Amino acid sequence: MIELTINGTTRHVDVEGDTPLLWVLRDTLGMTGTKYGCGIAQCGACSVLLDGQATRSCVTPVESAVGTQITTIEAIETLPVGKKVVAAWVGGEVPQCGYCQSGQVIAATALLQQTPKPTDEDIAAAMTNLCRCGTYNNIADAVRHAASAA
Repeated sequence: MIELTINGTTRHVDVEGDTPLLWVLRDTLGMTGTKYGCGIAQCGACSVLLDGQATRSCVTPVESAVGTQITTIEAIETLPVGKKVVAAWVGGEVPQCGYCQSGQVIAATALLQQTPKPTDEDIAAAMTNLCRCGTYNNIADAVRHAASAA
């Protein structure tokens, strides 16, 4: 049995320690907001926060998440910065298909928690998740808007 703290709740899962965190979240716990994209940590659709750091859950063994605070898209608005990011995403009508957006919101939240007033270079360096619809300009605008929100 593996004990995890996910969105502030302790959960026990009966999985192998090397099982990717993504599959524990989606298949074992039914938390489908975190998406599978590439499986090789390149696209970022599977991003979650581990102790506030954006982490690609598709390549993160569940055993390495023991003792950390895991935050998924389902609870991102419980974080003050996450709430601002979601409001900026909605206000800016950022998503097109929306598939990558949970990972994008996670990455933006991590950035703004660490760098509350990011430069355009900071945004470009942090927002490396892929978007097949090409909404990168809208994403950057939303990050800037969330950073300036009171």
